This record gives sequence, C-alpha cells and structure tokens, in this order.
Amino acid sequence: MTTVSTPYHSGERAAQARAGLTARADHAGRAIRATIPAVAARFLAERRTLVLGAADRDGRIWATQLAGPAGFLRAPDERTMAVAAHPAEADPLAEALTRPARVGTIALDAAGRRRMRLNGHSRPDGRGGLAVTAEEVVSNCPKYIQRRTPLDRPEAGPPRTVAAGTTLTTAQQLTAVTADTFFIATTGPDGSVDASHRGGLPGFLQAVAPDRLRWPEYPGNSMFLTLGNLEVDPRAGLLLPDWETGGALLVTGEARTDWSEEARSAAPGAERMVELAVTGVVELADATPLTWTDPEYSPANPR
Repeated sequence: MTTVSTPYHSGERAAQARAGLTARADHAGRAIRATIPAVAARFLAERRTLVLGAADRDGRIWATQLAGPAGFLRAPDERTMAVAAHPAEADPLAEALTRPARVGTIALDAAGRRRMRLNGHSRPDGRGGLAVTAEEVVSNCPKYIQRRTPLDRPEAGPPRTVAAGTTLTTAQQLTAVTADTFFIATTGPDGSVDASHRGGLPGFLQAVAPDRLRWPEYPGNSMFLTLGNLEVDPRAGLLLPDWETGGALLVTGEARTDWSEEARSAAPGAERMVELAVTGVVELADATPLTWTDPEYSPANPR
C-alpha cells in the first residue's frame, strides 16, 4: 500500500534502507506517476511488443510477451492503455487474462534504449484485447539495454508449447546462460504486479542447477520496485525472449535476494545477487511474429 508521503510500499522501503539509498529513492520516486503523459502515449504507440506479468489461477507469477504492429498499444486517455493483443492459448497467462487481473507491464524500445513501465488493473476489452487502467507509470534509464531492431517474420505461426515442466532441461539451461536480457515479474503486498528488465553480457544469468537460476543486481534507479516486492513476497516469473527465432522461455518460482558482502563479490559490478528456485517452465515457439537484429551491447554492462 502507498501512503501520502511516499509512492513506495513497506518492502520497497525496506530494500532501499538495506541498500542505504532511501534519499536517492525519494528523489527518483518523483518520476512515478498515476497517469500516462503525452510523451509516454506516443512512446507506446510506436512499440511492437509489450512484456506483461500477472498471476495464474494457482497464484504463480509469470512474465510473458505480447506483440503486434505499431499502434497495437495506445493510450485513449491518460489513465488507460489499450492492448490489441491477448496471450495465446499455449501461454500460462491466457486464462488469467480472460478476467480482471492485476498486471505489471514494460514496453521496451531496444533500438532506442528506452523503456517504460505501466502497472495497474487489466480487463478484457470485448474485442480480443486488454484494457489496462494505470496505477503506476515509470520511465526508466537506458542502462543495460542491448540495442536491437525488430524484423517481421511473415512465416510465423501461432504460439505453441514446445516443452513444459517443473525444472530446466539442459538446452533450457544453455538458453539461460547465453542470454543477455530477461524480464522479471514480481508482486507486492497488496497484490500489485510489476514487470522489470535485466540486462548484461551473456553469462550474467547463471543456471546453477536444473531448478536454480541466479543473477547479479547491478546499480539501477534506486527505487527497488523488484527487490522491494521480493522482500515481502518471493513469487516471481522470468521471460527470456529468443531474439533469433521469436520463441520464448517462461520460468516461474520463488526468489530471494542475497544482500551479503560475499554476494557483492560474486560477479563483476554486482551490488547483490538474486536466486530463483524454479517451480515451473514453459517453452514457446513463435511467441512473437518478430525476430531481432544482432545485439549492440550496452556500454553500461559490467565486464
């Protein structure tokens, strides 16, 4: 829950305090809005994809990706984002989004290294899409975004399940350790959902076991929206896009943050480490009708 004096909930405040960045977080929190400014509306209208996080009917948190032509996202008013897309039947969030749901979303402009989060309430729009009522709108810095340009893939079919299980296969572990980008969805104490971006050089995401993923937390905007959620609720979902084929690896589980000095020294540039205990995995082919150009790695990536 938010208060009059701060946009942050108790978990976010706890994470900011543990990091010693409360004052910086207070300054950054001025950028959190409850409405969609005109510049953000224009940004949304140009995007081809939207990452969306939500809970399934069993309460597990997943992150997935929706796609469409430019204009499939729009802001008809300052409190609403219209999404002319819906998760396919093979997607673990397909059923959840047939009814009202709390969602976290992030729109990424990989070519321009820009991103924007919009969290709120989703409902079916009656036309096969979604209407999301905004509660939090945040524009983030370009750090750790690998520059890529989307390319249409006319031969793409509907999304379909390639594999599903409770642990990562050897091939899926290889997908994880060669990734330079993933997205993470988490949930707060009031059921709100947030979706965020993580980037680094290939290898920054580690598959330490078939049921364990680990990654470093690099310096960010000091809001601690993700780690703050994990302070109060460990449920999390990861999305690993396959930029070359349009596929995607979706992982759900429970995450914990290691704030120790030992964790800080575990990876170059790390301020802390997060480990996800995997409880569910869905691998999709044709998750989007797009592929992307080879990456130009962010200069902010620790080496």
